[in-house]
Amino acid sequence: MKEKKIYDAITDIPDELIEEAGKPAQKQFFTIRKICAVIAACAVIAAGIYFLVPNAGSDTGSGNDPGIEQDDKTGNEPNGNRPGGLDDKPVIESVALLNVIYPDTFSFNDFNKKRAVIDRNPIDSAFFTALNNFSYETAARVFSGGGSNENYSPLSLYYALAVAASGANGRTADELLALLGIPDKDKLMEQCGNLYRLLYIENEHGQRKLGNSIWMDENIKWKNEFIQNTAEHFYAYSFSVDFTDAKTGGMMSKWISENTNGMLEPDFDLDPDQILSIINTVYFYDEWIDRFDEGLTAEDIFYLPDFTTVNCDFMNTSYSSSGFIKGDGYTKSFLGMKNMNQMVFILPDEGVSPSELLSSPDKIREMFDADDYNYGRVTWQIPKFSFGSKYNLVETIKSLGVSSAFERDADFTGITDHTAFISTIRQETRISIDEKGVEAAAYTDIGYAGGAPLDENAEMILNRPFIYGITDWNGVILFMGICENPALG
Repeated sequence: MKEKKIYDAITDIPDELIEEAGKPAQKQFFTIRKICAVIAACAVIAAGIYFLVPNAGSDTGSGNDPGIEQDDKTGNEPNGNRPGGLDDKPVIESVALLNVIYPDTFSFNDFNKKRAVIDRNPIDSAFFTALNNFSYETAARVFSGGGSNENYSPLSLYYALAVAASGANGRTADELLALLGIPDKDKLMEQCGNLYRLLYIENEHGQRKLGNSIWMDENIKWKNEFIQNTAEHFYAYSFSVDFTDAKTGGMMSKWISENTNGMLEPDFDLDPDQILSIINTVYFYDEWIDRFDEGLTAEDIFYLPDFTTVNCDFMNTSYSSSGFIKGDGYTKSFLGMKNMNQMVFILPDEGVSPSELLSSPDKIREMFDADDYNYGRVTWQIPKFSFGSKYNLVETIKSLGVSSAFERDADFTGITDHTAFISTIRQETRISIDEKGVEAAAYTDIGYAGGAPLDENAEMILNRPFIYGITDWNGVILFMGICENPALG
């Protein structure tokens, strides 16, 4: 009996796109100022595969025709890759088994094309609900430790598990689909594909790049349907590799670097028994609607949880009419970005820690879903920060009711005829914000309009640990995290 392991490398997905329509709370974009936010994330799911058939390695070949090109079945106009056409494809992707055509992108001011993409890729309200429920449930567990800087992408983990679920059957599929909140694999793949196309964008003011890849042992037979489904719905490239060759780890790292603009380049210490790796990446860049005045950035004191202090640079501004919520134990406000994204900031009340507010899914839902904004003067003081996080997420997923996928008899027969089970789940992310940005006239008229009473004021003086989130116009949470110490990289 021969034992082999499978790495399901699943990376963060941060990326949203869309425009015009949004929640009422997002109607105040004209009141806020813009900045440049750069976020990249990489998550890795590692799974163990055990071969129960003697001499399984003698069944060679990937089961694919390396010359096959994946047809564009999405209704989008293909542009070859991101962007520039097939000749400009990243080096690693040029040797893939399938040629994946990325969704078409468009100019920042091309509202007609944006609307066409939205119309062609409808998203069910039930899918948004499932996605956000997953975000709240997992975040409450990811942040349970507290006491450090955290940057987590629930969207990335969701997509990673969706890829795994698309190749699962039986009880394994049932448990994964229950966690993901969608009972049908075909519906899950359809909705993930539609959301992918809505999120994917690259224009003169922002980039939201999603990437997926599958790295397969060249001596194992793989299911064509799985490979083709992941190409069609997840835009996944497939590679046939030798996991006993150290160069394979270098290729995987280079692929991640190419797809995160160099922000992430992890080292892969490959197990010689590894046979499969699924990698998803997200690269996100957007600009504040109004840039912060660099001349107002000044050093000030940040108060740490242990009652010590550090000095760091704070960006400063204020708005005479902006939205905020004073909730139970916190104050919430947000800053808008040009591609209809938001960065939400939640400042715990004095004596309340971020981990207390993030201790339950219901409390997280309350904070992130709340949109009963008051309007008045909001004073901002935001520390500049840049840091990354790494997570091992097996226990998180097990605690949410998924057990079969980690057992020896797990059913991943949609991927290979050999029995497989997940052994490790890892995620790596990075986030950075500063003052940079350019005015975008196209969005200056998108925001709060009217005569809301200026009956209160709020101070978002983020000089103690705070919570943040990055959402798209639909409220999908791309990233959420805790800044405990902005002086730590």
